[in-house]
Amino acid sequence: MYNSEETKAFQRQLAEALAYKTPRGPARRLGPLEWVRALCFHVRLVWVYVVARKIIRKGNFDLTAYANRSWKSLSVTEACGGRVEVSGLAHLAATPGPVVIIGNHMSSLETVALPVLIMPFKDVAFVVKESLRTHFIFGPIMRAVKHIAVGRSNPREDLKLVLTRGEELIRQGVSVVIFPQATRAVEFDIEGFNTLGVKLAARAGVPVIPLALKTDFMANGVWIKDMGFVHPERTIHFAFGAPLKVAANGREEHAAVVKFIAAHILEWGGTVKGEVPS
Repeated sequence: MYNSEETKAFQRQLAEALAYKTPRGPARRLGPLEWVRALCFHVRLVWVYVVARKIIRKGNFDLTAYANRSWKSLSVTEACGGRVEVSGLAHLAATPGPVVIIGNHMSSLETVALPVLIMPFKDVAFVVKESLRTHFIFGPIMRAVKHIAVGRSNPREDLKLVLTRGEELIRQGVSVVIFPQATRAVEFDIEGFNTLGVKLAARAGVPVIPLALKTDFMANGVWIKDMGFVHPERTIHFAFGAPLKVAANGREEHAAVVKFIAAHILEWGGTVKGEVPS
């Protein structure tokens, strides 16, 4: 059921501990072949959202159901060998009102896992690409929750839409998550990380919270980008930073976000392309 006591217990745990780490236990084995592991993971994950579509058709898809589907996605990831570590939730808890959360973007795993991590502290909406609204798995969920969809073919129109719609959501008390990259990538490309997030925060008069993540446990697929191999040996990381008040043109705050993300990715053994701000 979507009104899950397990989800509520998980969210209470996040709110109390302000951090999370997958409990240590026996190693989970899904078979020696990469395609077998990937198939097990993706079939389970798709089923999470098949159930979500059923809930939506019944008209029962509320914030509780949204959080539960996100928690189920995280649970499937752990059941398939994923080890999750979350830090910095104290910054979300201690910052009153809505914020703009700015993070790097590696895979679709963060899109499905982040809602349950953020929702104990903030109502949340994501900036997503327009094609996600018609996605055969995620489309109905995106259309059922608050979001901002951008086409990515006209940067000027995307900027106007994010600033306008983002400010509306923030005025309603909703925090906005934005991944200011052209596309998902394992490598953090500093030059391709735009300033849209700090521009939105400056316009709405709210703080920025940096988010560094490493979700290459779920690789991007060759034929279907959302369905790549899984790598249980790669720990899944989410780290939230201290809030930044945006002043003037936001360049210093943008540089601070980039520095925060780059430092964590390097610490986690990832790759950063470009010069890290000093």
